[in-house]
Amino acid sequence: MTDLLDQLRNPILLAATLATGLQAGTYYTWASGVMPGLARVDDHTFVSSMNHINVAIVNPVFLATFLGAPALAAAAVAVGPPGARGWAVAGLVLALGTVAITAVGNVPLNDTLAAGGSRTDFETAWVRWNAARAVTSTTSLACLAWAALRA
Repeated sequence: MTDLLDQLRNPILLAATLATGLQAGTYYTWASGVMPGLARVDDHTFVSSMNHINVAIVNPVFLATFLGAPALAAAAVAVGPPGARGWAVAGLVLALGTVAITAVGNVPLNDTLAAGGSRTDFETAWVRWNAARAVTSTTSLACLAWAALRA
């Protein structure tokens, strides 16, 4: 069993780091480009665009990394050697934090907007929640990358 764990350690840490990096990149892109771009459009275009994007993003590619990042981080904790395990645990906690932020912040705002909510009630709060998950996912990425280097 120990030999199998040793063989899986690096591929699991690499996969966890990649999935988390893709998530961090998603939220960074929203923070640095998408939302600043949408801030320049009229209210109807903003609401329509966000509603279309929020439907489109629930797809297998996004969900594979959204759910895969914390799942793979948990696997990295399980197979990580003692010198790397603490960093993998930190990466896992931050990856779970990213999911929690999305669930309690961004998704309810998306649902309210889809149900006829206003841009005024949505935009500033959504941007703040997204910035928070950009920070948690990027920090998770750094922790998992460090765990991989220490493994």
